[in-house]
Amino acid sequence: MIRTPRSLLKTLFATAAMLAAGAALADITVGVTVSATGPAASLGIPEKNTIELMPKTIAGQNVKYVVLDDASDTTKAVGNTRRLITEDKVDVILGSTTTPNSLAMIDAVSEAQVPMISMAASARIIEPMDAKKRWVFKTPQNDIMMSLAIAAHMADAKVKTVGFIGFADAYGEGWFNEFSKAAGLKGLQIVASERYARTDNSVTAQVLKLTGAKPDAILIAGSGTPAALPQSALVERGYTGKVYQTHGVANNDFLRVGGKSVEGTFLPAGPVLVVDQLPANHPLKKSAQAYVAKYEAAHGKGSVSTFGAHAWDAGLLMTAAVPVALKKAQPGTPAFRAALRDALEQVKEMPGAHGIFSMSASDHLGLDQRARVMVKIENGAWKYQP
Repeated sequence: MIRTPRSLLKTLFATAAMLAAGAALADITVGVTVSATGPAASLGIPEKNTIELMPKTIAGQNVKYVVLDDASDTTKAVGNTRRLITEDKVDVILGSTTTPNSLAMIDAVSEAQVPMISMAASARIIEPMDAKKRWVFKTPQNDIMMSLAIAAHMADAKVKTVGFIGFADAYGEGWFNEFSKAAGLKGLQIVASERYARTDNSVTAQVLKLTGAKPDAILIAGSGTPAALPQSALVERGYTGKVYQTHGVANNDFLRVGGKSVEGTFLPAGPVLVVDQLPANHPLKKSAQAYVAKYEAAHGKGSVSTFGAHAWDAGLLMTAAVPVALKKAQPGTPAFRAALRDALEQVKEMPGAHGIFSMSASDHLGLDQRARVMVKIENGAWKYQP
């Protein structure tokens, strides 16, 4: 039998200990792609600002954030995703801001088996669940949840006929499909349907068709400041019916660009938008106020945005999942990325800024009706509608 000298054994044990210690200190690398410029910048900028507020250590591990701008461009979002995976070796990806960008990123993250938490709204990002989408999660409320809120509000207001105008992309189509279902449930008739591009400067032709149908109400399915364009055109054409927007406009830039044209608008939103107006017993009041306080401490009173809050919730989900994943593997490895994906599915009753998250293998959003309120724009501000 060959005997190993005691001195050599001590050296081997010491080396192993140092290697283990080094592994324990490995950084968790978080890749981020957001639309900080381009048509969706009013959404992406507060998301980017929120990333800066996220924890630099989780469960004793250093966290490194690599943040890229996809300029609201689908091709750039995919390029950023592939770079983050191949060059930066990220453990998780947060982003992107918009539905088209997030949908385009799915192939890249699923091929590399890197979990992704999107900050875009469409249910198509996570549904139907399949081998690719099992790597994808998201934080904004699904379109159907918000569509039902709008349809119910319309029905209560005695609306019978509705005109629809939305983005000519996956966001607008997703909303039309989901709102059509909700409208059917509430006995609403969609009498006109139009589309426009995020970068359009005029929607006169579409608005003429909408007003020609004389609907009781019009739903605009856009996001950010480009969603103000149809509403301004409607006001110019003298439309006096009710106007609804989606939760994609719930930021102060929309109020600034829309001005008086958006007065009286109704929209569903996450509770964080009107957190100070919520009753004291609202289940989201405390967790939403925590985000608002942190963001405004960094960027000033009144600077908070619901879109930044979607990024915050993505960070909370990641922070909840990391300690569980660390029990199975070390950062920087395929095993850790897989464990992180599995851990995200195990998050239960986690209070965020927008809702209470309870994930599962079949539900990669995990929100319920506690994640929505109805809001009206009054005097250039958001007014909670009990």
